[in-house]
Amino acid sequence: QVQLVESGGGLVQPGGSLRLSCAVSGSILRIDAMGWHRQAPGKQRELVAAITGAGVTNYLDSVKGRFTISRDNAKNTVYLQMNSLKPEDTAVYYCNAGGRDYSGAYIRTFDSWGQGTQVTVSS
Repeated sequence: QVQLVESGGGLVQPGGSLRLSCAVSGSILRIDAMGWHRQAPGKQRELVAAITGAGVTNYLDSVKGRFTISRDNAKNTVYLQMNSLKPEDTAVYYCNAGGRDYSGAYIRTFDSWGQGTQVTVSS
């Protein structure tokens, strides 16, 4: 079973930086798209940034120029570098990954989520 474990959240002052990490583990054949989503209280979950297996990225308009998504395929890990943080970036951040893994003698498709990590931007 594929598992995603996030780390790096916390409390930071406006203008500060945080780096989130998400490690994917399991009997993985390959990981395709990876992404970071967030959900603030009373709001719907939204896609913040995504990166394809080929390294193509896309971002939510409000984080362009401030956030950078990257991946280390050797470590099956995706990162989100967040700079110039604003109070409106406060949310629980979830990572997501899709791809193919082994289940016994079979290969199956997976689309898995992490448990979430809290990011709070406040003075």
